[in-house]
Amino acid sequence: MALLGVTVLALLPVELLTSPVFKWWDKAQHAFAFCVLSVLGFAAFSERKGLVALGLVLYGVSIELAQLSVGWRFGEWEDVLADSTGVTMAWVLKSLWRK
Repeated sequence: MALLGVTVLALLPVELLTSPVFKWWDKAQHAFAFCVLSVLGFAAFSERKGLVALGLVLYGVSIELAQLSVGWRFGEWEDVLADSTGVTMAWVLKSLWRK
């Protein structure tokens, strides 16, 4: 459900995202969303943390490619970097949580 929610939000026209909830800085939104997705993925598949991380980074790339193709959104490599930052933050948090 979280992946579906992120996909829908990523592909909606920007004009529909005018709520104050969506006024955060774009890269912070990406990092937060992918941190949450990573935490959920790591919890569900704790033995496959590396595969979850790789899958989410590839998911981020696919979102950017989809945004390029819809015509009303813009795909940016910086967004993939923000997505990867969110995955990394979750990885670090999970490691710290174990201690």
